[in-house]
Amino acid sequence: MAKWGEGDPRWIVEERPDATNVNNWHWTEKNAGPWSKDRLKELLNNLKIAQNGIDCNITEVEKLDGEASANNRKGKLIFFYEWDIKLKWEGLLAGSADKIKGEIHIPNLSEENDVSEVDMTVTIKSSGDEAQRVKAFMHSIGKDIIRNQLTEYIRSLKEEFSKGLILPKKGETQVKPDNVSTITSGFNKKVNMEPIVSAPKQVGCKLDTKNIEITETFQCRAQEFYDALTRIEMVTAFTQGHVKLEAEKGGKFTLFGGNISGEFRELVPGKKIVQYWRYKQWPKEHFSEVTFNIEEKDDNTLVTLKQDLVPASEVEQTRENWKRYYFDSIKRAFGFGAFL
Repeated sequence: MAKWGEGDPRWIVEERPDATNVNNWHWTEKNAGPWSKDRLKELLNNLKIAQNGIDCNITEVEKLDGEASANNRKGKLIFFYEWDIKLKWEGLLAGSADKIKGEIHIPNLSEENDVSEVDMTVTIKSSGDEAQRVKAFMHSIGKDIIRNQLTEYIRSLKEEFSKGLILPKKGETQVKPDNVSTITSGFNKKVNMEPIVSAPKQVGCKLDTKNIEITETFQCRAQEFYDALTRIEMVTAFTQGHVKLEAEKGGKFTLFGGNISGEFRELVPGKKIVQYWRYKQWPKEHFSEVTFNIEEKDDNTLVTLKQDLVPASEVEQTRENWKRYYFDSIKRAFGFGAFL
């Protein structure tokens, strides 16, 4: 049995001013649920998202279900958070008097997923070209800005809410940064054992974008051109590579070795194709909206391509690639450049 004054230092509480959790040995937990709800509402409510003549904002945090906590074990901070979030939003296109309303669902904000991997579904309550443009804007620009706000919530949880969980050791007046490390509770996350370092606060995302319009004539029937972009064997033929394609509303596609990817938003056989479309090197999660209007004439088919939200620095290259890798390749592969 240890002599008086020679006991295990983990149990000696008399020499600490607060007489609690000496050397941070014991597990302590702090409920972050109520604080997290207030912080998320503060970051998301009335969030403005505006660019290129489109003005949107989050009008309500409709649903915020989940929990969060911060824990201290032997000087290591362990964070747990899991949230299911639903937001209401509305947007207005420049020159229009009709507000577009919709919702955003974020079902899996948790420490097991990086913010860039968090699912985010954008829906609208109205229809029409204007509504689809505003939705595409929220799908690309809006998502990035919301992800920035979620990143700020996580930073606040780890740096602000957790203050006081780790106490100074005997003889110290404050916690030394190199005595603090963090770890998440998820099994699939890479463990972070580095000290918490404050990062500059970044809110919002600015990206200069422009629109493209191209008109091209094809010597084929309208349905034949439509098939060239929606039938996997024909797409494989003109791209000359492995293709993933689901030609249905909401269906995904991946072309040119993963350099081009997107989703079908509207399909009208022989007349119209609308896609969310992105180039791999564009800013992460940024999508443009591409519309093919297909009009059959007496001796040809006229195709008008409109592409919105193209990064300004990529406009000329994107325009050239449409002609080279899509239109010219389709004409060569199927003979659509010659008179029938």
